[in-house]
Amino acid sequence: MSPQQSSPDRRSGGVQSVERAFTLLETMAEHGGKMGLSQLAAESGLPLPTIHRLVRTLVDLGYLWQDATRQYALGPRLIRLGERASGMLTVFARPHLESLVNDLGESANLAMLDGDQIVYVAQAQSRRSMRMFTEVGRRVLPHCTAVGKAIMAHMPPEQVREILERTGMPKNTENTITDPDEFAKALVWADEHGYAMDEGEQELGVRCVAVAVPGANSRLALSVSGPATRMTEEVVERAVPLLGAAGAALAEELV
Repeated sequence: MSPQQSSPDRRSGGVQSVERAFTLLETMAEHGGKMGLSQLAAESGLPLPTIHRLVRTLVDLGYLWQDATRQYALGPRLIRLGERASGMLTVFARPHLESLVNDLGESANLAMLDGDQIVYVAQAQSRRSMRMFTEVGRRVLPHCTAVGKAIMAHMPPEQVREILERTGMPKNTENTITDPDEFAKALVWADEHGYAMDEGEQELGVRCVAVAVPGANSRLALSVSGPATRMTEEVVERAVPLLGAAGAALAEELV
């Protein structure tokens, strides 16, 4: 549905200008966090005069800023909102992550696509002495992570290509996929199978399985990771339905 079309929310009392302002912010986030007015108009479907008024207001409020090239970028006031939202995500996700740890014995994570990067927003650690630890708040590129693949498998291919062009595909390990066509094949596989794998692509010796959280407003994924010696095919086979159930339950809570 185009941003200009009527929606049930608007008919029931939604405020169009607020909806359009968030459309602009979300459009910018999906395109690397920095865009010009013409590109914003093309991608959002909103009229240029409307965009100009909204952008000027968002700049005055500190949610956008204009750089020397006259492009607009997401502003620092969004950081505080993001931190608070991340904290709430942790509250909702924690029971589901702990349940995954109890069932599988390995560390569980919740991650989201933020601009062009994956950020880990919640974790429950394995109780084993040798375990995988990903610091909450850590940012990585999506091409070398199971959570990144799980999320991007549900995105338009052209949008995935744009992200990869902006970030590049650096080779973290000998297993990292660095070719866009090969990565596209990995996303097709993830879409067909309902989950994605990281086969030591971010860190050698670590294996991770992830599923996207369905229907969430933010692009989220849950994962379970551990040493490759313990993350056997049997463990992965057990993990996939558990991750799917946890993702569905979390999605319901976030609606």
